[in-house]
Amino acid sequence: MYLTPAETQAIEARISRFEERTGAQVVTAIVGQSDTYPEIVWKAFTLAASLAALAVVALDVLRPDWVSTHVALSNVLPILGVGVLSAALALALRPYAHLYLQTARARVEVRQFARSVFLTRGLSATKTRQGILLFVSRFERRIEIVADVGFEGRIGAEDWHDVVGAMSSHLRNGKSAEAMLQGLERAEAMLTAKGFKGDGRTANELPDRPLELKGPQ
Repeated sequence: MYLTPAETQAIEARISRFEERTGAQVVTAIVGQSDTYPEIVWKAFTLAASLAALAVVALDVLRPDWVSTHVALSNVLPILGVGVLSAALALALRPYAHLYLQTARARVEVRQFARSVFLTRGLSATKTRQGILLFVSRFERRIEIVADVGFEGRIGAEDWHDVVGAMSSHLRNGKSAEAMLQGLERAEAMLTAKGFKGDGRTANELPDRPLELKGPQ
């Protein structure tokens, strides 16, 4: 869906090595978008229509002779047409729709979706309570890391933030697989530096294959 077979294999292999070296359990997940954001289409329509109306008013002032006797119709149709075109572009083109996405709203939706994946996929049910979810939401271009209670007192929020920072530049460039691989690399280095290490006997409790999710419909 989002990853090539080669990228999937590379992430699976990297997860296997990560778990062997740290003793933690990790799941990677990629979703197209974490919410439907119905307001985006209306924002696109409203802004474009408002700008078109401003342009029509300006033309009326500068060139009062440009309109025909059907003044209302000649003014309204361009305004509505531009608004409808903008709304259609927001539906069809994700980069254009992203222009109307509110950062705070995206942050909340991605965090909520990631936490729901963490719970529904059983990451809180590992024996050592050291499950980690590396979550990428492509439309929002956001990364969320959800870690279980087994890391409390040893790993702080700033440590996970550093992992997110290492992934972010790849995701901004549309490279989800590279973001995941870099996140696993940085997280492994951070955990081993904090004293986490595998003993060679830890069972693989969670799937290594990346989850590729459609998101809300």
